[in-house]
Amino acid sequence: EQNLIEAKKLSSPHVVSVVTLKLINAHNEKIQAEIDIQESNKFADKVNVLEDGSKFTSVKISESLKSGLLATDLDLLEYYFQSEKNLSNGIIAHKLNLSIIYNSNKTRDYNAFSFCDKWNNCADSTLINSVSVNASNCKNKNCDYKEIIEINLNDNFLKRTLNEGFSMRLISNKKINIIKISKPFLMGYLKVVK
Repeated sequence: EQNLIEAKKLSSPHVVSVVTLKLINAHNEKIQAEIDIQESNKFADKVNVLEDGSKFTSVKISESLKSGLLATDLDLLEYYFQSEKNLSNGIIAHKLNLSIIYNSNKTRDYNAFSFCDKWNNCADSTLINSVSVNASNCKNKNCDYKEIIEINLNDNFLKRTLNEGFSMRLISNKKINIIKISKPFLMGYLKVVK
């Protein structure tokens, strides 16, 4: 607040507004960083460590994704990280495990993903295969499908995206889902997986 008072003493109204905006943004970023640290600590506390500290599993996150025009057109997305550390060389292999549950007359058969930046510009897609597809609750021509997908992630990629989290597009011939991995979730997991 003292800095804001001093900023108002500057000679030009334009300079005052620019400096004031920068001070407010810096203050908001500091508050957000504190919130992110608190949230990441909660995620870190929930990481499961096994086998002499060589295997790690994050908490499972569940969220709904809007998939159509109606309020009932929702997909259920669940995801979590699994990692394994080679104790002899220290290399860590990560997997992002995804499951998408949706109602449809046939499977979507997700076949690719691409990482996106914060402006939603996405890289070239990488081919994937579903680990499994199960159908249940079939009525008329529709079933509830659950597709399980594993995506291998590079340790350097996760560390590079640590300050913002990351988003990706999960692609099928019928549908594209955007998945966002939050900064606190990623920070919390990587605090434990070192």
